[in-house]
Amino acid sequence: MKYVLLYESAHAASSKAPKHVEAHQARVDDFHSRGALVMTGSFTNPEDGSMAIFTSREAAEEFIRDDPFVVSGVITSWHIGEWDETLTAT
Repeated sequence: MKYVLLYESAHAASSKAPKHVEAHQARVDDFHSRGALVMTGSFTNPEDGSMAIFTSREAAEEFIRDDPFVVSGVITSWHIGEWDETLTAT
């Protein structure tokens, strides 16, 4: 089981985000190096938000608590969903 974090960007997030990118990336790197974050990224249209995949709900919640994008209002809302990953080879 993995946990998908979906972020909804604030209006004009692309103008707010640059001030917080370095601190956000440091957080991403920390969680990834601990093995808690599998992958993350923005959708093609930045206003559509972004998503991240975590190995546990606890890790996703910990990430959100102090994520500079959340704290500074770049992200207006978020949702964590359980993801029952499967891979079907054809």
